[in-house]
Amino acid sequence: MTILQIAVLVILAIVIGQLPRGRQLAMLAISTFAIFWLQPPEPFVTLLFWLPVATLGITLICWTVTSSPESRGWRQNWPAAVILISITVMMDLNRIFKFTQIFTTKTPIPELVLAVLVGLGVLTMLIIRWHRASPFFLAAAFAGIILIFIILKTPDLISRVSGNLVNLRGANPADKITPLTWLGYSYIAFRLLHTIRDKQTGRLPDLTIADYFNYAIFFPSFPAGPIDRVERFVKELKTPLSLANDDWLEAGTRLFVGLFKKFVIAELLATISLSNLLVIQVKSAGWMWVFLYAYALQIYFDFSGYTDIAIGMGRLMGIRLPENFNAPYLKPNLTQFWNSWHMSLTQWFRAYYFNPITRAMRSTKRPLPVWVIILVTQISTMLLIGLWHGATAGFAIWGLWHGIGLFVQNRWSEFIRPRVPAWVQTQNGQKVANAFGVFLTFNFVALGWLFFNLADPAIAWLAMKKLIGVM
Repeated sequence: MTILQIAVLVILAIVIGQLPRGRQLAMLAISTFAIFWLQPPEPFVTLLFWLPVATLGITLICWTVTSSPESRGWRQNWPAAVILISITVMMDLNRIFKFTQIFTTKTPIPELVLAVLVGLGVLTMLIIRWHRASPFFLAAAFAGIILIFIILKTPDLISRVSGNLVNLRGANPADKITPLTWLGYSYIAFRLLHTIRDKQTGRLPDLTIADYFNYAIFFPSFPAGPIDRVERFVKELKTPLSLANDDWLEAGTRLFVGLFKKFVIAELLATISLSNLLVIQVKSAGWMWVFLYAYALQIYFDFSGYTDIAIGMGRLMGIRLPENFNAPYLKPNLTQFWNSWHMSLTQWFRAYYFNPITRAMRSTKRPLPVWVIILVTQISTMLLIGLWHGATAGFAIWGLWHGIGLFVQNRWSEFIRPRVPAWVQTQNGQKVANAFGVFLTFNFVALGWLFFNLADPAIAWLAMKKLIGVM
């Protein structure tokens, strides 16, 4: 997002927060508009329209398969349905009005838009009619979201999709094929999977279309999180937090700090952050460490800065989004780092993967050794988190780097706990041990960023050799 877009959305958030009535519908209208407006430029211009439509369509299908009969009434849902359809049609009609400062698209066939909207409506009614007969729709929706995610995160697969789009539009096959950018899908996928899984386990509350869409595409957190839980979000959606003097100060402070982190500190650090070109050109180990530390700080200030902006914007509307960062680089071990870095993502994987897998492995007829359970669960969890960023060798190695690191740290902690020297237990000894732990953890995490940031693992290994003075 640009500073201008953030400023406009902040103003709209203030207006929504002051509405005595119709707050949910106004929030839904702005969120629907935002997924079109914030979609980054695409070489296939029509995708600026169709990718947001796909977001709305997938969200509608997921609401349909997870909603209860009590929440499907037309009387309580028709205002939200009208808003969704109206915003979509309005964005399509912009090909006529051509307000390019707001939205640019070249949708060639208006009848196709109408056909898609009618098709989604018919599909929704059919699913509602047959939904209670079988859990098939829940499983199908879950699998469909995962399948789309895999395609988007796998370079070879998305290149094939891009190539097919080039052929469909009749362009020269020699045209450059670029990856598709589906804004917000990585985060909306987790929210939708969360609702589907909670529906399967009987924990999902009744949600109207407005409730569900506001949770899924809430415009402050839609592009990059944090990932909220639906029951907590809907509670504050229906009963917003008050905005007293201190609350205004809190929201304003978070917005200012977030903007400063993202557009000042992170932008400055980006000028000297690690890159493929720098790795190849730099000869000095000292400068390599400078560039590596710059990237480690840049990714933190960029991501935590956006989180601050999202939290401040949400607070203006009476919704307190979950925290995502808690001074992660000041933690003395890797476990505490991951309890403080991208916390909403870590908690999601803990709730829906790590804990269920751990319980399953512990409940076998022949219980596995504790160290085996820890090894499998920690490495597989971090590998999945790595692949969530992208199905590439670099992200996989980054996930394994942290998974193995967490396992080693866990085993070392168990080994050293009864053998800690007496001086370490003194006040000064604890300070020294904590400082050493922070130093070690920060450098371990920083080295891991090599595989995360550099496109080719071979370049990452080259960088690591230069860091230790081998080359």
